[in-house]
Amino acid sequence: MANLLDIRRRIKSVKNTQQITRAMKMMSAARLKRAQDRVVAARPFASKMLEVMGDLAARTDEEFRHPLLNARGDERYLLILITADRGLCGAFNTNLIKAAQAFINENAGKQFEVLPIGRKGRDFFRRRSMDIVKEYIGLTGKGSVGFGEAVSIADDIIKRFTEDETMDKVFIIYNEFKSVLQQRVVIEQLLPVSGTTERIEEDEATRAVDMTDYIYEQEPAEIFSRLLPRVVETQIFRALLESVASEHGARMTAMDSASKNAGELIASLTLNMNRIRQAAITNEIIEVVSGAAAL
Repeated sequence: MANLLDIRRRIKSVKNTQQITRAMKMMSAARLKRAQDRVVAARPFASKMLEVMGDLAARTDEEFRHPLLNARGDERYLLILITADRGLCGAFNTNLIKAAQAFINENAGKQFEVLPIGRKGRDFFRRRSMDIVKEYIGLTGKGSVGFGEAVSIADDIIKRFTEDETMDKVFIIYNEFKSVLQQRVVIEQLLPVSGTTERIEEDEATRAVDMTDYIYEQEPAEIFSRLLPRVVETQIFRALLESVASEHGARMTAMDSASKNAGELIASLTLNMNRIRQAAITNEIIEVVSGAAAL
């Protein structure tokens, strides 16, 4: 009977866990639609803005120089990694951290500094004694990200890049939302700003720059000083939106799988419990019959 009691306790524990996973799935499903709509709305603006700035940069005089456009060396990198603040979202954080590790290993001769956005990435790099210049925690865990938060991050990155001339490139790693079941890890060069989005991915050709003609009403210095920071802000905002939508999709899928696994475990434990109870009843009947026969 003690074994039977243990099984009943375990079934109750698994049922409680299943209720939690179902609730988390419903919460992620409710937040996913709004996050997905924001991502779809932000993508065209971010892509077109980067394309226009690339065309403008390609048509400026060679004598013109801007700190956010000028190519520097190739020795010192700032790596921005966007992860989640919480777990229970499948391989979401693991894939991002593996991509960051692979990127660092591929550029083993470079000097890296890290700016993590999200507690999981921060904790990973902190345990490995990486040079963390700054950290942003609690942005993606709220379920939505505001543009003001992206502006604050972009201002910090631009200030570091413009004031520190030894910093050569800034890269950002995040999960791009494709569907509820699929997220793709993306590595992009954020600074210096280029005409095309420089992505380190397989099976993706480089997009050609559309050389559209423009009419200038201000000097290039004024145009770029106003618009280039907006480009960086928009790219970071889009990356944050992509990451939030991907996190909700990954958590929704993971919690759905966990709920199904809990149901299968409950069914297995219930079957085992019924077998033990049936065996106990059979033994009691045999004992009664044997006692009656002995009398």
